[in-house]
Amino acid sequence: MPADLIHLVRHGEVYNPDGILYGRIPGYHLSELGHTMAAAAAASLTGHPVAALYASPLQRAQESAAPWAELFGLPINTEERIIEPHNWFEGRKFEFPAALKHPSAWPKLINPLKPSWGEPYKSVESRMLAAIAAAWAKPESGEVVMVSHQMPIVMAARSVKGMRLFHDPRNRRCTLSSITTLAREGDHFIEVDYREPAGDLLAKSIDLGAV
Repeated sequence: MPADLIHLVRHGEVYNPDGILYGRIPGYHLSELGHTMAAAAAASLTGHPVAALYASPLQRAQESAAPWAELFGLPINTEERIIEPHNWFEGRKFEFPAALKHPSAWPKLINPLKPSWGEPYKSVESRMLAAIAAAWAKPESGEVVMVSHQMPIVMAARSVKGMRLFHDPRNRRCTLSSITTLAREGDHFIEVDYREPAGDLLAKSIDLGAV
């Protein structure tokens, strides 16, 4: 039997005092609050039969997976397909519509449906669903945790609900250390739960830098 549930977990707060759009830039680690958030996410599934743990190769995801590894006695399997998308604005402070004041940014903002400033939504959807399907099929039973990033998780969630991939990034439903849970129904996945284990910490957090 394959996995019962797939839990898509977003990383905790990142230490980013300069408010940089960090994307895939190495060296961005969790803040002290971020570690607390990650621990809260893992603790929220205490008692669940978590049988496998995957994480994006980026430092913030690996650190967010650590409490899961400790709590459930599992190794962290690095999964490249659930990494943050690449983005032209990485390394910059990006705020919309302020970016429109800079002519160098105009070619990158020409097509928000794709989007033109980074990895296409369809590409992110494809690799996320492939990683999820592979993780679902591997264990004999139990549940799987995959620690990833906001945009990839949103792409997977919108896809399984039949929603268009284009969206307003300011309205994403995927807070820090949130858990989006999927189950297999026939030949496709469905969303069965969404929770925010670190909800009481969000007011203290700064959520900047995501693509």
